Amino acid sequence: MSTLEKPTGEPTTGGHHNRWLVLAIVCFGQLMVILDATIVNVALPAIQTDLNLSPEGLQWIVNGYTLAFGGFLLLGGRLGDIYGRRTIFIAGVAVFTIASLLNGLAQSEAQLVGARALQGLGGALLSPAALSIITTEFQGPDRAKAMSVWGAIAGLGAALGLLLGGVLVKFTSWEWIFFVNVPVGVLVIAAAVSQIRESRAEDAPALDVVGAITATGGLVALVFGITQTESEGWGSSIVLISLGIAALLLVTFFAVERRHRDPLVPLGIFRVRSVSAANSVGLLAFAAIFPFFFFLSLFLQQVLQYDALKTGFAFLPFSVAIILTATVASQAVPKWGVRRSAMIGTGAAFIGMLGFGLLLDADLNYFPGVFIPMVFLAIGMGMTFVPLTFLATSKVPSSEAGLASGLFNTTQQIGGAIGLAILATLASDRYASTLADKATSAGVAVPESQAALASAPPEVQALVAQSLVDGWSLAFLVGAGLIVLGFIAGLILIHDEDADLDAAPAHIG
Repeated sequence: MSTLEKPTGEPTTGGHHNRWLVLAIVCFGQLMVILDATIVNVALPAIQTDLNLSPEGLQWIVNGYTLAFGGFLLLGGRLGDIYGRRTIFIAGVAVFTIASLLNGLAQSEAQLVGARALQGLGGALLSPAALSIITTEFQGPDRAKAMSVWGAIAGLGAALGLLLGGVLVKFTSWEWIFFVNVPVGVLVIAAAVSQIRESRAEDAPALDVVGAITATGGLVALVFGITQTESEGWGSSIVLISLGIAALLLVTFFAVERRHRDPLVPLGIFRVRSVSAANSVGLLAFAAIFPFFFFLSLFLQQVLQYDALKTGFAFLPFSVAIILTATVASQAVPKWGVRRSAMIGTGAAFIGMLGFGLLLDADLNYFPGVFIPMVFLAIGMGMTFVPLTFLATSKVPSSEAGLASGLFNTTQQIGGAIGLAILATLASDRYASTLADKATSAGVAVPESQAALASAPPEVQALVAQSLVDGWSLAFLVGAGLIVLGFIAGLILIHDEDADLDAAPAHIG
């Protein structure tokens, strides 16, 4: 029996099936996930004040989400192949929506962190299911157009999250950054039930329980260890133990998968050149570019003294640029090929990251110092992630679409977590050493608390601001170096024949 199956059944309304409406529905679901990854950042000070959170608790509002999302992505993707992509997509949106409501109603640190983890689980179910729905609905040149829209969601959602978060915190309260997901989630579920056809692997395997436990446990331990490096350091016991557990579980996972009849992840998928190329280049690109939102939002608020609303609006050019780039990418991928498109994208991203690394200064003007590098980064994200997303799934049979989607989403999360951990550690170390040298040279004492720093003399505040900038500049320069590695990897690994728009997928053995 062929492994290339088509979506089965008609929409429950019985009307004409519209693939582009399906694309809009799944992209709205994905947009909820991406928005929530950044919308929380601008609300953290308000949440901390209202719930009287500790610094560790505040960090876990972010890490709890990342931990569950990154840990369950592979399992979420495979569940779609086995039980149906529409079913798992709807289940994911439902879990995400319920968790959003619980977040808004939270009255304590434990309730909020728990609900954030539940949100991450919902995202891990819906995100790979959404991407695999696209790969089964679209073929040929239309798939490239659909992937350009999907690729734009990542950058657009991240930037809009900062803007929407600033608006909601400014004019309502922090709870509404979560409540806003509830009506959107209900509408997405209703539209998915009526418009999306079910699809699953024809010869659906049984769920690999041991593989699911070891893969999920290993990824959760890996993400947990990485998220602790900024506060605890790479050599701390909690980080080393977490990474050791991750290594043990992941080695066990690969050993089990080699012998399992119906593995959670058929290891043959890594022999598909398009899959290995997209994930290898993507890992480096995600590690370099995703921390940009974190560092730039801190620079705008802590150095340029923007409030949450102004910070959100400062990212608007990024949103506009990535929308326009997605339109160009939908035409570029079929005409130029994935290799040339990805090379243009990583080149533009390099210019943007290098620009921030060289230009960042405590007295930097928004235009052109922030605006121009930001636009280059937006172009780079669109022209990199669109062809990589297409490449990651274009040679994969529909029976493994959820697996490939989950794998590529996992690469994004793990790459982003690793990149942020490394770059944030470098920035923190550079900040501490620079500030100590400057304070010693100036013969001044620097207050340790933020409250005391706010009332410190202007010259002390200037020393702190410039030291922060020195740390972030280093992070951007190292990020530019990672993009160079991604560019080189793309030149070596990406081949246009691996992403023939009209090629029929081959079975993964």
